[in-house]
Amino acid sequence: MMQEKNVIASFYPIQGLEDQVESVLRGMIVPTRSEPGNTRYDLYKVAEPVSFHLFESYANDNALATHRQTTHYKAYREAITSLLRDPIGVLVMAPVDVKS
Repeated sequence: MMQEKNVIASFYPIQGLEDQVESVLRGMIVPTRSEPGNTRYDLYKVAEPVSFHLFESYANDNALATHRQTTHYKAYREAITSLLRDPIGVLVMAPVDVKS
């Protein structure tokens, strides 16, 4: 059974590079939301200390895998790594009991 996949990705910028991290992440919104298997791609910010969090949903494993092969995904990964104080935190979740 093909099951929806949800992702929470967390980003912790190096102090002073917060605006650059936000810019890179904002650059992912339009192209990712345009992907056929993407059903949600929302960016959130925590004020103190500054961190950013993406809530993403994909129709299934194939849609998530396709996302990770796009040109915009590969470019963002290359651009953001040196701007972060910690590795990107990624949780990939499958629903167990979710209210629709």
